[in-house]
Amino acid sequence: MKNRKIVIIGGVAGGATAAARARRVDEHAEITLVEMSGYVSYANCGLPYYIGGDIKERSKLLLQTPKGFHDRYRVRVLTHTEALKIDREKKEVLVRGPDGEQTLSYDSLILSQGGSPVVPPLPGIPSQHAFTLRNVEDTDAIHDFVEQAKPRTAVIAGGGFIGLEMAEALHSRGLSVQVVEKFNQLMPPLDPEFAEFVRQELERNSIHVHLNTGLASVDQHEVRLEDGQVLPADLVILSMGVRPQTSMAKEAGLEIGPTGGVLVNGAMQSSDPSIFVVGDMAEIVHRITGKKVRVPLAGPANRQGRIAGSNAAGARMTYAGAMGTSVVKICERTAAATGLTEKAAKEAGIQTSSVFVHANHHAGYYPGAKQLTLKVVFETKTGQVLGAQAFGSEGVDKRIDVIATAIAGKLTVEDLESLDLSYAPPFSSANDPVNTAGFIGANSRSGFSPVVSPDVFQTIDKSEIAILDVRDDAETARGFVAGAIKIPLPQLRDRLNEIPRDRPVYAYCFSGMRSYLAARILMQNGFEKVYNVAGGYRSIMRMAV
Repeated sequence: MKNRKIVIIGGVAGGATAAARARRVDEHAEITLVEMSGYVSYANCGLPYYIGGDIKERSKLLLQTPKGFHDRYRVRVLTHTEALKIDREKKEVLVRGPDGEQTLSYDSLILSQGGSPVVPPLPGIPSQHAFTLRNVEDTDAIHDFVEQAKPRTAVIAGGGFIGLEMAEALHSRGLSVQVVEKFNQLMPPLDPEFAEFVRQELERNSIHVHLNTGLASVDQHEVRLEDGQVLPADLVILSMGVRPQTSMAKEAGLEIGPTGGVLVNGAMQSSDPSIFVVGDMAEIVHRITGKKVRVPLAGPANRQGRIAGSNAAGARMTYAGAMGTSVVKICERTAAATGLTEKAAKEAGIQTSSVFVHANHHAGYYPGAKQLTLKVVFETKTGQVLGAQAFGSEGVDKRIDVIATAIAGKLTVEDLESLDLSYAPPFSSANDPVNTAGFIGANSRSGFSPVVSPDVFQTIDKSEIAILDVRDDAETARGFVAGAIKIPLPQLRDRLNEIPRDRPVYAYCFSGMRSYLAARILMQNGFEKVYNVAGGYRSIMRMAV
């Protein structure tokens, strides 16, 4: 039999992984990897940290050279080479590199071309001091500009992952940094309260944020915003999103999905079974909703590349879909999410509930305990866990990874109650925040202590309910919900007559524990409709830990 020919367009997370996996499946296949940049495999998620100085050596970003890739995997690598056209009938790809054009024939073709940064057609763009960040060449350009031009001010256009990572990187290099976001919150995929935590942390570190506005023009040392503000900007980073690189796929007649990515099945095959598509340009299935989505993250791209490489080489593997599990460092804090936010679940038509936990990341009596906030979203009817978000200084990634696993296993909040998680004082508490989220969710579902989310609480007509604040006097002196009846928890049993019985009672404290106890006292003293506001005053006011 003749050797199988596999051509891969694009390296990095998806393409390089596909090439390595294809070799492990088929030792005799002829594998060619075509990469438009000069680097076949590099740590693209580490690029901002090199610019910021956390990663000192540029070489650490380069995971594999073309020669190293060939020596280890016997993969032919063509760098500085652009794929121009696919001839599906002849099973050929036309490419152009340093030596001119050539045609590569294939039995299986894998497209991993990723996406290109959105660059708006604004006055002053392109500019020598305005950059995008997508590859090693972009990184070198920004790094060299900072070293040579010595900019003092920077504006980041876009409040997503890359924008916030670059804001911190440039701030750590001593620049005065401002972030501009067109939407009404940073990190648009997050629920608003967690986006607000992110904003507070940036502002706490003197990285100023401008919401509900975008760039209008770029000048040599300043930018003008749509709302008329003028900000100093010796350096501008454009991080307004990424468009999938699908022009060649479209020209070849591959089916494009509703999100603009190339439609694939579980084997990562496009509408042409000989052509596989992975990474930012692939439209996949969301693991929870079953809807078509694009998830431009390195983790899913790696796993998709592994599956596409296996199948292109003759194996049979299926991709289960992605949940969008992600984590980002925000100065001295961490924000992370998995699965559906409450906002996304409602948009998908799922009736959901949510619980908040404000807790120490390890035992409070052990030195160094730091607070984190965890929000778990679950389906109201079944209790099945749908998603989670977390924010704090330590232990955030651990809790999100546990919830991601719970979602994959289709666990319920009742299952979270009994998870046997590791415990020792330096690492956690006897009841981990994940367990506590399970307790709260299960109590709410059983009616033992019904919980209402802060967002739902804010929409309720306050004239038709009684609001009970069970914090102490020193706490309420610093602020309280308008109209609240203020009774410290230790006094509650002796002052029940001050609470109306003809209306639903919504109790809150600072974080939710004392109001849970208050709800149980009221319910056992004849109050029929009592609700604990999840996360308490901290969540109502969106106060970061």
